[in-house]
Amino acid sequence: MADDSEDDRFLAREALRESRVLNDLHEVEDGEALMNYLKGHGEYSDPASAPRPGFILLDLNMPRKTGREALEEIKADSSLRRIPVVILTTSEDEIDVIQSYDLGVSSFITKPVSFEALVEVMKTIGRYWIEIVSLPSSDSD
Repeated sequence: MADDSEDDRFLAREALRESRVLNDLHEVEDGEALMNYLKGHGEYSDPASAPRPGFILLDLNMPRKTGREALEEIKADSSLRRIPVVILTTSEDEIDVIQSYDLGVSSFITKPVSFEALVEVMKTIGRYWIEIVSLPSSDSD
């Protein structure tokens, strides 16, 4: 999960726990850290502590490198482009939705206001991306 809001990351973590989605959640604070994580640079050089994600929850509005910029970079990299990216943002702007899909996002979700609604969203995301869909393995690059 890449989101600059510590509160939003905390709520997402708690919502995943409450929804009983048991996969590990790795968190970064901005798009620059996300790209370092995905490429195994710096503090993310140990694959055991920074494994390749099954999918990415990405906020659009972050410092240093926006979610939009990170998405564009992910989809342009042949070793990363198959990782599904789900935008989870406060934006309801139609332009953000259009641009995100044009850049190759898998889903665009506006963050719900209440914690209960966030739990339901996380349940649905977890069920869909972890239990239902078939994803290519990381060694199929």
